Amino acid sequence: MPAVTVSLCSTLLFVGVFLFVSADQTNITAESGQDVTLTCRAPNNNIAKWSRADLEPEYVFLYRDGRFDPANQHPSFKNRVDLQDRQMKDGDVSLILKNVTTTDYGTYGCGLFIEETRSWDHRTIHLHVVPTGQPRGQRGSREHRCSEKGWI
Repeated sequence: MPAVTVSLCSTLLFVGVFLFVSADQTNITAESGQDVTLTCRAPNNNIAKWSRADLEPEYVFLYRDGRFDPANQHPSFKNRVDLQDRQMKDGDVSLILKNVTTTDYGTYGCGLFIEETRSWDHRTIHLHVVPTGQPRGQRGSREHRCSEKGWI
């Protein structure tokens, strides 16, 4: 491989790792079967979306025009998610994910439309789910596969 290509790849890898590490991200570990609250707050929003980019459709929960919009919700989250506060008082758009399983492992994005600035604000939460009875200090099997490949 030419030196320029190696140098470019190394630079891109460094920048990618730096951006990933410096991102505002919350990590949560839960045990299978538990209900988990993914916390997200922003003042004065009227559109809130929870998504997971690795899914199609990507929406876990979409709230707009004063109500929940289930039309584009991923099937695995039907009847398992709700807002902690349906009135979103004080900008609380925290999501309750009921009866988590290891397939819920992943990175969730909370997107909030801020009317005053006419822009989106994004928060990221990474959810680790361990099998029932496994100590939280140990990683679940899916995480081990990722870490063995160097993704975590």
